[in-house]
Amino acid sequence: MTAVSGAHKGTNMDSFDICIVGAGIAGASLAAEIGASARVLLIEGEDRPGYHTTGRSAANWHQSYGGAAVQPLTEASGSFLREHGFLSERGALTIARDHDAARLHRFAGEFAALGVRVEVLDRDGLEAWIPGLLPGWTLGALEPDCSDIDVAALHQHYLAAARQGGAQLWTRAHLSAAIDEGDAWRCVLSDGRELRCDTLVNAAGAWADTVAQIAGVRPLCITPLRRTIAQVRPDPVAPADLPLVFDLNQKFYFKPESGRLWLSPQDETPSDPCDAAPEELDVAVAIDRLNGVVDWRIEHVEHRWAGLRSFAPDRLPVYGFDRFHPRFFWCAGQGGFGIQTAPAAAKLAAAMVLGEVWGKVDPAPYSPWRFS
Repeated sequence: MTAVSGAHKGTNMDSFDICIVGAGIAGASLAAEIGASARVLLIEGEDRPGYHTTGRSAANWHQSYGGAAVQPLTEASGSFLREHGFLSERGALTIARDHDAARLHRFAGEFAALGVRVEVLDRDGLEAWIPGLLPGWTLGALEPDCSDIDVAALHQHYLAAARQGGAQLWTRAHLSAAIDEGDAWRCVLSDGRELRCDTLVNAAGAWADTVAQIAGVRPLCITPLRRTIAQVRPDPVAPADLPLVFDLNQKFYFKPESGRLWLSPQDETPSDPCDAAPEELDVAVAIDRLNGVVDWRIEHVEHRWAGLRSFAPDRLPVYGFDRFHPRFFWCAGQGGFGIQTAPAAAKLAAAMVLGEVWGKVDPAPYSPWRFS
């Protein structure tokens, strides 16, 4: 996309049908789906789109991730991701101890009933997938269809498609004011540039409530939560065919990456919107928890990073026009599942913005009106 920065050019204020605040995966995919149906502007506060959560994701297409109410969006996204070459086989394995056997079986049964391929494994089955598994881990739920997502390629695909559809991208474009003038929004950026738009879309991720406040819209209590990941060098080397391994109680996950291991304590620490940085304690906690799962030795922590995953109070995404501001559209609260659901979520949101219907997923569970 053509990035516009510096002083506003020309004597007339730029006008658009739709201004999308945030050019991460949510904003970029929505702009791509709207295509040539409207004049679209993406505004991004950073030097480049995807700097924050999108660019720090260890995303997988994982049908049970996010829960049963998110699964329809994940399922509806799978064919697009697969057909366009963004997925590579991985598999996911949720492991548990004896005392959690009933919960593990409920977990497997819930998603099997939704059409997800799930196989319950005993101790022997776990050992076949996880070498060096310590005693106490006795059963698991294997989801063989879980796949890695090429996040960077997917994001760039959507940015390119948005550009081809005629959308503009302005970087270093921080929204400082948005005034509802009755028939349009007048938006003012921190560098003095101004624009008008008919519809203002809030795809600002961790800054979603901040954008709402700037526009005079009631926030929805969308909370940014910090998630930490460390790349570690284990001994022995992590098997290349190791699945994505989750704890049923959400205390850790790990997956192989080019002979290394990506490891997270699955932390969810409330944070102000910011350029998130990992805490040493969280990395240490992740390693300690891994030491309770396998007999591997961690030789070195090579890299660590953190991102902010933003959740609405019920942990479902929010797509739809605000109840009290009918030209303010929420595209927020995607938590940790925003990338794996992006294709379907973008189609659903684009249809709503354009006053159309996309019948593959029911929008009702994701409406912002549920908080009114």
